Amino acid sequence: MVIRCNNVGVHIYVDAVINHMCSSGAGSGYRGTCGSYFNAGIRDFPAVPYSNFDFNDRICKTPSGDIENYSDPVQVRNCRLVGLVDLTQRRDGVRSKIADYMNHLLDIGVAGFRIDASKHIWPQDINAIIGKLNNLNTRWFSQGSRPFIYQEVIDMGGEAVRNYEYFRNGRVTEFRYGAQLGNVLRKWNGEKMANLKSWGENWNLMPSEKAMVFVDNHDNQRGHGSGGASILTFWNPRLYSMAVGFMLAHPYGSTRIMSSYKWPRRIQNGTVIFSSLTTSLWLLVEFIYISLLNS
Repeated sequence: MVIRCNNVGVHIYVDAVINHMCSSGAGSGYRGTCGSYFNAGIRDFPAVPYSNFDFNDRICKTPSGDIENYSDPVQVRNCRLVGLVDLTQRRDGVRSKIADYMNHLLDIGVAGFRIDASKHIWPQDINAIIGKLNNLNTRWFSQGSRPFIYQEVIDMGGEAVRNYEYFRNGRVTEFRYGAQLGNVLRKWNGEKMANLKSWGENWNLMPSEKAMVFVDNHDNQRGHGSGGASILTFWNPRLYSMAVGFMLAHPYGSTRIMSSYKWPRRIQNGTVIFSSLTTSLWLLVEFIYISLLNS
């Protein structure tokens, strides 16, 4: 697939999940990649290999081992996100295993990575992993080209973990973009499109050269993550088309659009009370338009 896409000028950006492994309650068995054995309870993943020394259980200070207070940046980075066993990227062995995986993908021909849950990884650890990455494959990219990196950091303002901490590693997801643009197009809080003349950093968004922007993503279009009711999705087709068109035309940030499948939902008195992630096909295809790919 990567070869076929690259041959026609379509570049692939991999969603790299490097913060954690499976749920701490996933048990054990031969249900890992390619049928490999694992035991989540004792943190044993021999096919990698990872052992209990490669996880943050020893340094997380909460009674449950999970993040209990999102106002504490140490907990956010050192404890389990919703019960997922948390890798300790400060260990060079873990960094090298992650880099080996990413380098394999670079050798295949991918152009870069979205680093999932970057907010839950110390920025210096991401920086160390990026430093181990190969250049892009010269079959499709110019000599010395580096992978395009963007990091998932949800920061709506006032968070304990701030988006600017990750700027040196690459682009960062600007979740306020879709929320604020949704407010404008919905005409909430007295907003109107004429106000968009000053759109960008004047709206307290991050610097343009650091921002990865989008109208919606796979989480907030389903009411998960940040942005709340202001997020526009394909359920609001006219306003959604306007928002995507504006985003692609405006020079702020690197833009990402998405295509997603319809999912079942139920509305009572104007309120969505059921929005499923699992009962129907929800495969998401994110087309990333990188305006500064060769920078």
